Amino acid sequence: QVQVVESGGGLVRPGGSLRLSCAASGSIFSINVMGWYRHAPGKQRELVATMTSGGTTNYADSLKGRFTISRDNAKNTMSLQMNSLKPEDTAVYYCHLEVITLLQSPMEFWGKGTLVTVSS
Repeated sequence: QVQVVESGGGLVRPGGSLRLSCAASGSIFSINVMGWYRHAPGKQRELVATMTSGGTTNYADSLKGRFTISRDNAKNTMSLQMNSLKPEDTAVYYCHLEVITLLQSPMEFWGKGTLVTVSS
């Protein structure tokens, strides 16, 4: 099995910064794509950013320039640096993985999420 754990959420003032982390462990052969999604109250879950093992990134258009995704392939970890935060960034942020397991099976996994609240 694969475990996915997010950390780094919390309360931050508008204009502030926060860094989220995601750590994956378990029966992992490789992680093709690591990504962040968020789910705000009253809205559908949406893409924040993804990054392939080769370093190709994809961002939600509205977040380009403020959020930066990074990953460490050797450690199976990923981070999301969030700057100039706005109240509308308030959401539960989820780590999502597209994994090849040790049994060579492609599978997807989600973390339980970490809450980010942007408020004065």
